[in-house]
Amino acid sequence: IALLGMKQRELESKEKAIQSKDQAIESKDRRIEDLEGIIAKFQRTLFGQKRERFESSDQLSLPFEATAEQQQAMELELTEKVEYVRRKSGSSHPGRTKLPEHLPVEEIELYPEGNLEEMTCIGKEITEELDYQPARYIIRRYIRYKYIHQSAQTEAGTAFHIAALPSRLIDKSMAGTGLLASILTDKYVDHLPLYRQLQRFKREKIPIAASTLDGWVSKSLNRLEILYDWLEKDTRSKGYLQVDETTIRVLDATKKKQTHLGYYWVYHNPMDGTVLFDYKKGRGKDAPKKLLEGFKGYLQSDGYAVYESYGRQQGVTHLCCWAHARREFFDAQQNDKLKAELALTFIKKLYEVEAHCRENRLGPEDRKAYRLDKALPILNIFSEWLQENYVQVLPKSAIGKAMAYTMSRWEELTNYLKDGTLEIDSNAVENKIRPTALGRKNYLFAGSHEAAQRAAMIYSFFAIPILGTGSAKSKK
Repeated sequence: IALLGMKQRELESKEKAIQSKDQAIESKDRRIEDLEGIIAKFQRTLFGQKRERFESSDQLSLPFEATAEQQQAMELELTEKVEYVRRKSGSSHPGRTKLPEHLPVEEIELYPEGNLEEMTCIGKEITEELDYQPARYIIRRYIRYKYIHQSAQTEAGTAFHIAALPSRLIDKSMAGTGLLASILTDKYVDHLPLYRQLQRFKREKIPIAASTLDGWVSKSLNRLEILYDWLEKDTRSKGYLQVDETTIRVLDATKKKQTHLGYYWVYHNPMDGTVLFDYKKGRGKDAPKKLLEGFKGYLQSDGYAVYESYGRQQGVTHLCCWAHARREFFDAQQNDKLKAELALTFIKKLYEVEAHCRENRLGPEDRKAYRLDKALPILNIFSEWLQENYVQVLPKSAIGKAMAYTMSRWEELTNYLKDGTLEIDSNAVENKIRPTALGRKNYLFAGSHEAAQRAAMIYSFFAIPILGTGSAKSKK
């Protein structure tokens, strides 16, 4: 009996060891799965297409879609339209794009060789080409004549009269406003570093020191401080802001052999195109305090905790970004393809509603009504699907994290239904940030924290669309 009891204990011990090893293997399998997902994400970032394009291979259908009979009728109608377009598509090529009419035209008349006296001109053929004349530098010389009164010509120390110089952006500088505007545009719009601009001056045999060029840029940007202060106040008064941040490397005298990682905090109002870049040394809660403390209205952002804290202020309605939620499911396709694709299909339906609003140029009231009619049922079913399926996945898996991200921010993600002026995502502010990435790649870092803030000022003004170049307004 004692021997039997000992064997039983050994068996139980081995069973526990097997269970422990099974749990360890399961844990490692999950870890391997997570790491494979991370590797796939990095591979896609480095070598794949940047656009997060989603086309479901299985053509997933949603519960609220058309019935089979309706679907068949729609397919028949679509087939008829396609056949009609194909029959009609035999038209000739529309030709090349017409050249813009605002450009100056240089006409060159060409006549055939030979004796034309006995010939009659019966017409002409016109061929146009777009050409480019390189920009040229000029010296603007102001010649100011001095006068004194004739009766005082013999008197010593007599005051003379002379015309005043036109106002200049930088006093006692040889740089004209056109040249300064060109330097700033090249650096902050076309992202051409100053050392490359110096090379261009050198090719034109114009001697300009690097320190002189740096001084021109800093002094020019300092003149924008008054306008920037006004823009800052105007931004705080907006009732709808999209917010995001991006990094900028900055030289710091206190840090040897390394740069400081600073941040541009960007505030954008999609309704009027206002954009404000604000440089801060860090990414903590105090960084956006000047702009967001006391703000009232709609605040749209990603899921960063700092934005969520300001979104809880009294008088603030916080909106989250569906593009960020979509990205979580897009990255989870390696983990659970079926569930990730179904979630992406739900989100795709939401964006189809937005596409309809844009294509038909719906005004705020009509846009809100259409969203409540079409998008709200999708959101309700999506919410139920998330709650039912979340319990079936591992919380730490990629699909589990994607579901948790969306469910924990569901109210903020659906707040865009409250007003037709609100956007479904914060892509607009990200698009305003995107040009700075090319600038970082070209000039690598800002020379100082002050230089980074000066750059923020000019980025703000260059990011605001010029009147008349923005998108068409919605119908009332």
